[in-house]
Amino acid sequence: MNILIVDDDLVDRKLIKKMLISDDSQLHNITEVTCVCEGLKVIENNHFDIILLDYNMPKEDGIEMLIEMRKKPKLGNTAIIMISSSENSTLAIECIEAGAQDFLPKGDITGSSLNKALIYAKKRFEAEQRMHNSYLAVKHMAERDQLTGLSNRYHFEEILKVMIAKNKRAKNCVALLALDLDNFKNINDTLGHSVGDEILIQTVHRINSCLRQNEGFARLGGDEFAVIIGGICNINQIGMIANRILAEVSKPFLHEGRTLSCSVSIGSALYPNDATESHELLKCADIAMYRSKQSGKSRISFYKEQYQYEFSRRVDIQNSIKEHIEEKNFRLFYQPVYCSKTQIMTGVEALIRWPDSTVSYTPDEFIPIAEECRLIEPLGKWIIATALEQLSAWQQSYETPLTLSINISPIQLQKEALETYLLKTVEKYNLKTSSIILEITETAFMENSKEVIDILTSLSDKRFRIALDDFGMGYSSISHLISYPIDIVKLDKSMQSLDGENNKRLKVIESLSLMLKKLDFSVVAEGVETQTQHQLCKKLNIDYLQGFLFSKPIPADEINVLLNTYTKQISQYMKR
Repeated sequence: MNILIVDDDLVDRKLIKKMLISDDSQLHNITEVTCVCEGLKVIENNHFDIILLDYNMPKEDGIEMLIEMRKKPKLGNTAIIMISSSENSTLAIECIEAGAQDFLPKGDITGSSLNKALIYAKKRFEAEQRMHNSYLAVKHMAERDQLTGLSNRYHFEEILKVMIAKNKRAKNCVALLALDLDNFKNINDTLGHSVGDEILIQTVHRINSCLRQNEGFARLGGDEFAVIIGGICNINQIGMIANRILAEVSKPFLHEGRTLSCSVSIGSALYPNDATESHELLKCADIAMYRSKQSGKSRISFYKEQYQYEFSRRVDIQNSIKEHIEEKNFRLFYQPVYCSKTQIMTGVEALIRWPDSTVSYTPDEFIPIAEECRLIEPLGKWIIATALEQLSAWQQSYETPLTLSINISPIQLQKEALETYLLKTVEKYNLKTSSIILEITETAFMENSKEVIDILTSLSDKRFRIALDDFGMGYSSISHLISYPIDIVKLDKSMQSLDGENNKRLKVIESLSLMLKKLDFSVVAEGVETQTQHQLCKKLNIDYLQGFLFSKPIPADEINVLLNTYTKQISQYMKR
C-alpha cells in the first residue's frame, strides 16, 4: 500500500512506521510529512491508499485537512485514519462525521490493530466511494434532461441563484435568455415526436456553438430553453449572443432528405435592472419572449415593464375564457347581409362577443388568445351549436331561406372532428347544409395545406358553402381561389377605403371585382359604411353588401324585428 503519515511528532511517526514495516503480510510504500500544508501538497501529485492523519498539530488541525480533502471530487480518492493522543469518544465521532474511515488513539496502536485498521479503512472507503458514485449518478439524472443532456429546470434554477449571488458580489449584471422554438408543435404533429426530438438535439448543438463554456444552458421543458450569461457590462453583449443564436437556429434542418424550418423566439431580462430574485428574473424573460412571439417570431425582445401589464392582461383573458366557456356566458351578435339588387336581407353573420360584464374585451383581442391556448375548439363548438340553433328557430318562425355565416378558425380547420360536429349539429336542428356558410381566412392556407384542402373539399361535398373572408388584406393569393373549393369571396373593408381620388385603389377594386365575377364567385363587400362605398359596390355589380351603413352586429331579438320587415319586403318583391 501507498501510505502517507501526516504528524508533527517525530517519535510517533517512527513508531507507526516501524509497525508498518514489521507487517510481513504486505509491503508498504511510506511517505512522511510534518504538517497539513505539506500533506495537501504531496497528495496533489501522488496517489495514496491510506492517510494516517494526526488530529492535533501546531499550525492546523488534521481535521481541517480531512474536510479539505472530502470537498474534492471522488472524496479525495483516499481512505483516511485519524490518530490522536486523546481517547475522547466525542472527538472520534467528530472525525468520522467529517469523513474519516476510522479513529485510533495513539496509546492503543499496535502492529495488529494498525494492520486491521488499514484493511478495514480501505474496504470501508471503497464501499463509501461506490455509494457516493451511485449518489452522483442519481443526482446527475435528477438534474439533467434525458434527451439533450442539458440541465433541467430544477438544476437551472439552482445555477441561476448561484450565478446571481456570485455576480452580486462582483457587482456585475446577469442576463437571462428565455428561448422557445417557433412552430415546433407543427413538426411534432405532422412528422412525429422522433423527428421533433432530432430537431431539439440539433437545436441544442447549434445554440451551444454560440455560447461560452461558462454560460448556463438548460432545457426547461418541451421546446423551451434558457441561457444564463454572467459578467454583463453592456447590453450589446446580449444582443450579439442572441443574434448569433437566431441566425444559427434559423438555418434549415435536414431530415431524410427533407428540409425543415424551425426558428426561435428569444426574451431577455437583466439582473438587477429588471429583477433581483431568480424566479422573478425568469418570469421577466418569459414575458419578453412572449413579446417576441407576438411581434412576429424569430427575434429578441428585451423586457419592459409595459410587457408585464400586457402579459397579466393576457393571463386574465385566458382564465376568463375558460370560465365563460364553462358557464356559457359568451354572447352571439348577428350582422345582416343584404342583396345589392333587392336591398333585402338574405343572411346573417354570427359574431361572438364578450359577456356583458364590467371588464370587456374585443374579439380581435380574445380570439387570438383562445387560438394560442387551444381554447378555440370548445369556444368554436359553442358558437356553432348556438348559431345553428338560432338559425333553426328563425327558419321555422319566418319560413325564410335565411343563410348563416360562421367564422372558422384555422385551428379548428385542422381537426377532422370539425366536420363530424357540424354534421351532427345540422342534423340535430333539421337544417340544410346549403344554408350554412363557413368563413375562413387565408391564414388557414399558410400551413397544412393538404389537410385543409381535404377538409374543405369534404365540407363542400356535403354542400356547405365556403367563403374566403378578408380577401385583399395581407396574404391574398389568386392561387387560393383556384386550389380551394371556395364559393364566396368577401372583399375586405380596407379595399373600399377610398381617400379622395385614389385612382390606383379604385382600379384594383374594379379589377378584382371583374376577375371574381368572371370566375363565377359570389362577391360580398364587407365594411360598407358610406353612400359613396355603396354606390361603388352597385357600379361594380357586387352581389351582397354588409356593413354599418345597413346594420351593425345586433342581438338575435333585434334580427327578429328585421325579419318581420323582411317577410313584408319579400312578399312585396314577389308581387312585382
